Amino acid sequence: MPRIVTDARTFTAERAWGARDLAEIDGATVRLHWTDKPYVWHVNDGPEVFVVLEGVVEMLYREGGTEKSARLEPTDMFIAHVGDEHVAHPIGEARILVIERKGSV
Repeated sequence: MPRIVTDARTFTAERAWGARDLAEIDGATVRLHWTDKPYVWHVNDGPEVFVVLEGVVEMLYREGGTEKSARLEPTDMFIAHVGDEHVAHPIGEARILVIERKGSV
């Protein structure tokens, strides 16, 4: 049965990085996250697509041993590949769509 999500702009969770599972596609999850606190530095075991839906996120990542930063606003995306170390720091509240391998960090 089709599903319509109309609260992506107002979704909240009980804790930072809480999520609502939206779909699973061939071993990948599509999740809507809410947060108001930074995540932790991590490396995914598969690709990750990170789409800011609401709010602003400073995405920190390491490239060639150098720490870099990008400011992501609504509709901006960060695409990480296996081995890309990164951490998201929301500026205030943010709602994010994340597509990644099921069970990934």
